[in-house]
Amino acid sequence: MNGQIMYGFDHPSDDKKLFSLNDTTDSENNRQVRCSLQTGVPFKLVPSIKNYYSLVTTEQLDRELVSDYNITITATDEGSPPLSSSKTVHLTVADINDNPPVFEEQSYSAHVTENNKPGSTLCSVAARDPDWRQNGTVVYSLLPGEVNGAPVSSYVSVNGDTGVIHAVRAFDYEQFRSFKVHVMARDNGSPPLSSNTTVNVFISDVNDNSPQILYPTPEGNSFMTELVPKAAHAGSLVSKVIAVDADSGQNAWLSYHIVKSTDPGLFTIGLHSGEIRSQRDVSESDSMKQNLIVSVKDNGQPPLSATCSMYLLISDNLAEVPELKDISYDERDSKLTSYLIIALVSVSTFFLTFIIIVLGVRFCRRRKPRLLFDGAVAIPSGYLPPNYADVDGTGTLRSTYNYDGYMTTGSRTSDFKFVSSYNDNTLPADQTLRKSPTDFSDVFGDGDVSPEVRTQSN
Repeated sequence: MNGQIMYGFDHPSDDKKLFSLNDTTDSENNRQVRCSLQTGVPFKLVPSIKNYYSLVTTEQLDRELVSDYNITITATDEGSPPLSSSKTVHLTVADINDNPPVFEEQSYSAHVTENNKPGSTLCSVAARDPDWRQNGTVVYSLLPGEVNGAPVSSYVSVNGDTGVIHAVRAFDYEQFRSFKVHVMARDNGSPPLSSNTTVNVFISDVNDNSPQILYPTPEGNSFMTELVPKAAHAGSLVSKVIAVDADSGQNAWLSYHIVKSTDPGLFTIGLHSGEIRSQRDVSESDSMKQNLIVSVKDNGQPPLSATCSMYLLISDNLAEVPELKDISYDERDSKLTSYLIIALVSVSTFFLTFIIIVLGVRFCRRRKPRLLFDGAVAIPSGYLPPNYADVDGTGTLRSTYNYDGYMTTGSRTSDFKFVSSYNDNTLPADQTLRKSPTDFSDVFGDGDVSPEVRTQSN
């Protein structure tokens, strides 16, 4: 028996595979041949022409279920006893791109902590394609979309070969807490088939925001003052500090503490409510102006905090308070005041030192000896004694002939003395002093002699 088998493709329904049977040794009935197949295969034999049969599929073939078949064909004659022979045909089902990629999960979830590093891995998606070779090769990509008004590609990216999803930039829990990404898996068949999946990205919070105080408003924006009645009793509600935290969970649990106060035993604050109440009855001895510094702390790790100042006035009427600006206390203002005082003292000291030096110099100049110049000849005032005593018979000048000469107005301060007469027996004629007052006028000029020259007589 000769068999001829033609191979088919995936999903054939009526394809016929022809083969021939020959038996030339027997005669008559012994030469009549019947062909049959084993059971359990989706094929059958259909007679075509004499001694030729077609192998026909009885149902649709699926390569992804059974990729090949071993078909055994048995030929039996009609002799007695009947004789038979068999032949096995191996049939391989060819592949076509009839299966799209299928994701392992219908949706994926990714959890990431805010302030993550760009490029960090969020999750991985995987799709399988049962087709063969390029028909089963899967490529991943992001479907167009927006996250918080920006393209999704500016937040995440996907590796086309492996399906690993990476963060493109750091996420901020306070901006958005979750977002969705749609990923497509496409094969390389012709035509290509694809399928989609959804990735839900959840952002976890970290304690990266300090508490924000809403009341009282931050210092510098406005001046907030609360009035406390003079008759306030213990437990009376005075004011309240209001704060919020942009974080969530325990990172947003706030606690309130008084870190500094004018009178530590007068007021208290609720640990979680922020309500400021009086611990005892207000008395007349309490200071009118009370300053509280309140700290608001969250419960994160590490904890973050913010502070504010609360200004309280123990009064029933604002008219009783002369100045409100003295209530506020700022260490920076105190330091600035100290610097101004030091600068003022330094400038004043320098100015006084300068005045003392100037006065000293002028005083020393007045104390210097004055000189009386006669052409190139100068007679100092200390050269002659202030007065000359007259002793008769000793040859010295008589006091009755002493003259005081003053050269200019205000020259009474000078100590110059001019002698108007002398004794020839004691002073020789060749000395520098002249014999008569008129000789002085010849030397100095008539106009230079002061009219204040007076003759002293006994």
